[in-house]
Amino acid sequence: MFDEAETSHAVLFFDEADSLFARRTDVKSANDRYANLEVNYLLQRMETFDGVTLLATNLEQGLDDAFKRRVRFSILFELPEEAERKKLWISMFPPKVPLEADIDWDLMAKRFEMAGGYIKKAALRAALIAAEARRPVTTADLVEAARQEYREMGRII
Repeated sequence: MFDEAETSHAVLFFDEADSLFARRTDVKSANDRYANLEVNYLLQRMETFDGVTLLATNLEQGLDDAFKRRVRFSILFELPEEAERKKLWISMFPPKVPLEADIDWDLMAKRFEMAGGYIKKAALRAALIAAEARRPVTTADLVEAARQEYREMGRII
């Protein structure tokens, strides 16, 4: 992959980089040894790669320290502010999706501090709740879906 990227001048993008570039651990099993070998190999290839590599993670603390030292630039994307979250909630529903007329978008934006990806998952979940009930999406559907996302994120309301 690295060789091909160099040859074609491609940009390498690793999403969920923490799963590939995880902290090395004490070797207690063959799996640990193999995982450490993978991280060592990736560290070595990153060191010699003559190209652009982008990595995305929401668990920076899970990245190996030696790997973090090799990162030249790091950009932190903060959670969207309330006004941005409101726009995100509204934008998740195409015009063909039936919505109750009085959805409280302000409530959703204020009450649920989450990134756009989680808002998207919650919006889809709310649409499925409403579709199963054969009715338009309601604020209650959105609240229930957002609460479920919070639970999956390990957050409590």
